[in-house]
Amino acid sequence: MDYSFEKNDKVAILGSNGSGKSTLLQILSGYLTPSEGSVSWSNRHRQVGVADVFESVSLATPYMALYDEFTLKENFEFFTSFKQLKGIRKASEFAEEIELARVLNKPLKEFSSGMRQRVKLGLAIIADTDFLLLDEPSSHLDANAIKWYNDLVIKYAENRIVFVASNKEESEIPFCNKRIEILDFKPSGVPVSEGR
Repeated sequence: MDYSFEKNDKVAILGSNGSGKSTLLQILSGYLTPSEGSVSWSNRHRQVGVADVFESVSLATPYMALYDEFTLKENFEFFTSFKQLKGIRKASEFAEEIELARVLNKPLKEFSSGMRQRVKLGLAIIADTDFLLLDEPSSHLDANAIKWYNDLVIKYAENRIVFVASNKEESEIPFCNKRIEILDFKPSGVPVSEGR
């Protein structure tokens, strides 16, 4: 089964726990190599090698590590030494955008799980990349934070390809215009079936 995605595609990858959604995101990010089939990336009609995909991708996942001993400001400075953010150059601007200005100089070890999720999502969503990959983005978020997340994606998703892996949480994917449903992951079979 072949899929092709272009700028402004917002794709929901739907499936139950263990179906392979996170694995698919890791393959799309270039972090893992598929055991079957292939993935190719292009940017402005030029092929992008797997070693260079990192520069074009931002990713937020439950297993993504932040530096607990670093403050929010230090985490921002570390991240932006690798990737720039869209229109944000200062840690204080970033903290305002993720609604955590009051804790800019606190270490992340003092943050709640919801605050940590805001940091992860903010760094990924605001990053100046062509591909945005989000794995179960509403985990640890309350209703207000889920609204914030949706607004942030809409604000920064223009001219990007966005993939959202979700356990069919409609609150995570209201902006998606395409869906892929992973019915069952079996190494010997084809794991992906086309959704609506």
